[in-house]
Amino acid sequence: MAEVQLSKSSLTREKENLALYGRYLPALDLKRQQLMAARQAARREIAALRADLDRAVVEAGEAIPMMADRRVALDGLVRLGAVERGARNVAGVRLPVVTRIEVIRAPYGRLVRPHWVDAVVERLEAALRLRVEIETAEARLAALERAAARVTQRVNLFEKVLIPETRANIRRINVYLGDAERAAVAGAKIAKKKRAAQMAGETAEGAP
Repeated sequence: MAEVQLSKSSLTREKENLALYGRYLPALDLKRQQLMAARQAARREIAALRADLDRAVVEAGEAIPMMADRRVALDGLVRLGAVERGARNVAGVRLPVVTRIEVIRAPYGRLVRPHWVDAVVERLEAALRLRVEIETAEARLAALERAAARVTQRVNLFEKVLIPETRANIRRINVYLGDAERAAVAGAKIAKKKRAAQMAGETAEGAP
């Protein structure tokens, strides 16, 4: 526990600090709850996107069995172009969001490749977009986890250190000031008795 001055001014300051902590802690705890809820939502979103990606891959294989034909080259049909991202604010934390995904389709002659290649291109493009969304969602989750950890540390600092320490300081100062006040009163009574006794003695000596 840090040293604190045992004085009335220090007592006033400690009481003001305790009131400030009491006002600030609820807002901080609310932010922590919001971040934890957003973190859970981000985890669910990632799980849903991954399920969508897995489902798209499975459906592609089931719907287009011709993809197994190694004589038809499928490499390079689609590639990722520019990805534009913005941000949204959640409980004071800026989170990345995808605003535009550019997927570049390689030109191919329809007479050179089978007609079902068009469906393959659609599936590959969808999978590529899902991968970008998953990557961005994971970045959001990482940002939320960092923010939640920082806020939790601050809440713990208030709840487990600052507030208990300030209350202990107030009790300590009150005890000291109470003892000092009682000692002063007792000292004043003793001094008063001494003066009274002295005056009584002087009166007795002056009597005929």
